[in-house]
Amino acid sequence: MPKSQFTKFFMICQCSSFCKGVSALNYGFYIDLALFKTTTVKKSDNPCNLIHAMQKTLQEVPLHIVTIGERTLPRILFLHGFLGSGGDWLPVARELCNDFCCVMVDLPGHGKAGFREAPPSDGFFEQTVDALAELLRLSASSPSYLVGYSMGGRLALALLLRHPELFTKAIIVSASPGLRTNKEQSDRQVHDDRIARKIERNFEGFIEAWYDQPLFATLKHHPIFKEVESERKINDPRNLALALRVLGTGRQRSQWEALQHNRVPIRFFVGEKDERYVEIGHQMVKLCPGSDLEIFPHCGHTLQLENKELFLDRLRFFFNQQEEKQL
Repeated sequence: MPKSQFTKFFMICQCSSFCKGVSALNYGFYIDLALFKTTTVKKSDNPCNLIHAMQKTLQEVPLHIVTIGERTLPRILFLHGFLGSGGDWLPVARELCNDFCCVMVDLPGHGKAGFREAPPSDGFFEQTVDALAELLRLSASSPSYLVGYSMGGRLALALLLRHPELFTKAIIVSASPGLRTNKEQSDRQVHDDRIARKIERNFEGFIEAWYDQPLFATLKHHPIFKEVESERKINDPRNLALALRVLGTGRQRSQWEALQHNRVPIRFFVGEKDERYVEIGHQMVKLCPGSDLEIFPHCGHTLQLENKELFLDRLRFFFNQQEEKQL
């Protein structure tokens, strides 16, 4: 490797946003896709030291994928929320990678999955769902587990309902099946476009206002908040604004009617303090066969950050649980 590239590689190891929650130097590896398109590094026999990073565009949808763990292990696909990246799941994946192959995706407009040009607003949400399904078909020989949070939870639920054959079980965190009516969707599109303009004009001011929302009140008082807030500012405002315009709740077709056709075991996770999503969770389990609602005490919208230990405990229990009956 030329000296200039080695210097860049070393600097990235120290400061990249990929290293959220863990030092890359502790792991002994890091992949910079500016230097490598697809790379695998193995330091030892520990499956947590096996990483594969890949940039893909599927069905004109940009995705960046990081996989940690032995590929022969059961696979979990993790989808992050708005403003985040696949690296948000790294602290969780670190705890699971001896037993699971953890696939963390940067969704369009986030992390390293930037847009080359503005995508069409209509239908891009479903296009992204189908691109994720194609990704799994290309890389997984057996059904996977699925975990999605907030925006990633909406995508995960749509993915599960549209392509159920790809999944064994799913956990949907702080998310909904979308808005029920065309009027609600149209109103939300106007609202999201206004938010997108705020992101473009004053990104740091937007971040501050975003976390002033009541659903993030418990996160703001959590020791991890300053780190989370700093990581959010690493994203590119233009890409985030585009992502909101094409993946926002107003651009998603309602999945409420589709819930009745579910045939995959689902757990809906919500925080006790996130009252809106507690109510949505109760509504979903009434309509969705094979689903249950788990309410995390003292947590808000970001329960996987606020109580990672409980989140991991409930994830392991559900994914390792033998189902007694077919849906």
